[in-house]
Parts: sequence; C-alpha cells; structure tokens
Amino acid sequence: MRRRTMLVGAGASVLVAGCDAPARLASLPEKMRGAASFRGLPPDARVVLDGSDDAVLGRIATEGLRREFAYAAKTGVQEVGPATYLAISGGSEDGAYGAGLLTGWSALGTRPEFKGVTGVSTGALIAPFAFLGPDYDQELERFYTTIGRRDVMTSRGLITALLRDSLYDSAPLMRLIRSGLTPDVVTAIGREYSEKGRLLLVGTTNLDVPVGVLWNIGAIAASGRGDAAELIAKILLASASIPGAFPPVMMDIESGGRHFQEMHVDGGTVAQVVLYPPSFSSNDFRFEHAPETERLRATIAKRPFRLYIIRNARPGPDLETVDRSTLTIAGRAISALISAHGIGDLYQLFVLARRDGIDYNVTWIPESFSERPSEPFERGYMNRLFQVGRTAIASGNAWSKYPPGFNPVPLGGQRVTAG
Repeated sequence: MRRRTMLVGAGASVLVAGCDAPARLASLPEKMRGAASFRGLPPDARVVLDGSDDAVLGRIATEGLRREFAYAAKTGVQEVGPATYLAISGGSEDGAYGAGLLTGWSALGTRPEFKGVTGVSTGALIAPFAFLGPDYDQELERFYTTIGRRDVMTSRGLITALLRDSLYDSAPLMRLIRSGLTPDVVTAIGREYSEKGRLLLVGTTNLDVPVGVLWNIGAIAASGRGDAAELIAKILLASASIPGAFPPVMMDIESGGRHFQEMHVDGGTVAQVVLYPPSFSSNDFRFEHAPETERLRATIAKRPFRLYIIRNARPGPDLETVDRSTLTIAGRAISALISAHGIGDLYQLFVLARRDGIDYNVTWIPESFSERPSEPFERGYMNRLFQVGRTAIASGNAWSKYPPGFNPVPLGGQRVTAG
C-alpha cells in the first residue's frame, strides 16, 4: 500500500484519538530481559539488532556452519561452495517486483540456493518462498498477481479507526499468510535449517524500545511446536504491519513468573532491508573444539561470500506538486523520509560488504517503470510490475555493484572497486 497516505491518516487519527485504545500488558523492563522467555521458544529464536545479541547471532551462524559441514559429509561433498545470501526489502505491493525477479531468475536456471534469506515487511512475505527455492515460485506468483486490496485489509471505518489502534483490519492479510504456510512449507523450512544449516530470518520492530528484531524462522519451524505455523504467521504479519495503518502484533513474554508483552510492527520502521547488525563480527562466532575451530575459521576466511539485495522500490521519490495543506506537506515529508531511509540501508549494507569481503549486488525498480497503483494492492499494477521484475533479470542488467547514486570514482580520481 502507499505508506505515505496510510501513515498520514494514522497520524491524523492520533490527534483526536485518546483514551479508548485497546488494553495491553506492560512491556518488559530492561533489567528483566536476560531471564525472559517467549512461550518456550528455543534460545536462538530471535536476535535483537542493537548489538546486545551478537553472541546469539554468532551461535546461530556457527551452528549453521556445523550443520552445513555435516550435510556435506553425509552427501559426499568434499568442499562447500560459495555462501550466497539474499536480503529482501519492504515495499508493500511493490513486492511484485521482487517476486517477478525471483521467478524470472528461476527460469534462467541460474538462481542459487541461498545460504541465508532475510526479509522485512513485504520482503518477509516473499522470504519463505525465496528460501525454499524455485519449486515454490507458483506461490510467489499467486501472492503478487492474483490478490487485491480486499485480500489484504478492510477499513475499520473512521470512528472505529480513531478510537482503536489502526485504520485497517489486517485479518484478511493474516488469512492470506496462513494459506501459504501449509504444513509442508513449515516442515520444509525446518528441514533446511536442521539438516543443511540454512537460515531464514524475518525482521520486525519492537516498538516499545524501539529496536529491530530478527526472528529465526528455521529454528521455530524445526522446534516441534504444534503451533509453529501460527507463530511464524504471526511474525510475518508483524513484519508487514505498518504502524497506525495495521494493528500491532503483541508478543507474550514471561519473566520471574510475571507476564509482559512486546508490541511488534513493520520491520521497515527501523530498517527496510537487513543482513546483520554492523556490530557483528567474527569475534562473535562460537567455536568450542580446536580441530573444529581451525576448519571453521579457515572456511570463513577463504570462502567466497555473495550478497543479493532486492529493493522493492524506486531509487528515489517522484516529482510532485505539493499542495499547501498540513496533511499533504506532512505526507510528502514522510514519503521522502522513508525513501531516504531505505537508500541509507543499502549504503550500510554496502559498507558491511566491503568490510567483510562480500560481493555486493543490488537491484531496484527501474525508473523507466513510472506507473502508480490507483489503490493499495491494485491487481493490474502488481501484474505489470511482476513482469518488470522478470524482464529485468532476463536482460542481464538487473544487478548493480553499488547502491543508488554512488559514484565509485573519488575526488582523487582513482576508482573504488566493488566487493
């Protein structure tokens, strides 16, 4: 959906809404965080992206590498190949671009099996199928070419919206997410995690702090919990829940016999695309045995790493004559802020890639596609944008080695190399 319109409407409702907002439990006090648990989730089920959970992320990465080695030995593979990662941004209905690009990539026969996939907002909805591979392209195409506005949201009406926590009801979107998370899909995600060490991570925002959170979907899928599919659906919904437009998703947490809640919303609130926090480094990997340590460190040191980023947006805001009205001006400013924030995320990943020796590749909706949807999740618009994604990858020119607007020739005149 068009974030600017929805966020401005949400902001306007805040001006007149007040005491009738839905009740909730208190948020978790910082001093109790270390002893908190999320309804029996495995300890590596989530990573807070403020640097405090870098050791948890290091443990996840180390265990993933161990499983990958074990699977290679089991299948007779002598040496693991390059580690390829995919990061998918938010963008609402513009996720049709990423879906089209991925299915077109499959048609070329060159799409790799990703060691890890991260997704935020609409990218979180794409991520499970991107993670599972070309066999699930039909689900991607269905999600972004056959649905419409009523399949995603319903209006709550002006009065209800002003007194509640959002303008729209996200129940249709939850039904859509559940329809894709079949038992076979959840089982397959868990198997890829537990057998091959592949990682599927989805970003939300804990609005109480606020801070980004990466949820380890593979660990949850492999946990054996009877409600794993429902919990994953809840996380995907939270990742796509634009604050004020959709209701927040409340996550129950317990510490010291007391119950609390975290309010989770769209991961794009703090990061529109993410791989890992910049504080994370090789010092956070957890190696326990000397022979294993030597092998794992050697693999990390010499293994080629590649990163592909799909930005489901254009490189910058569009030209528009802005009316001199409060909401229009605020809306335009919010739109510009969101766009600049998204570009900044691409630059952060570019810096991380250069630091860690990762081959950086990014794609975005080409400026030549100038259409705009007439309403959120307009089916015709998404179908056309889906084809733009397929055409972009087929052309061989979809990927850039640099983020939008970056000139690799410095003031001194010597070109900065990528990678």
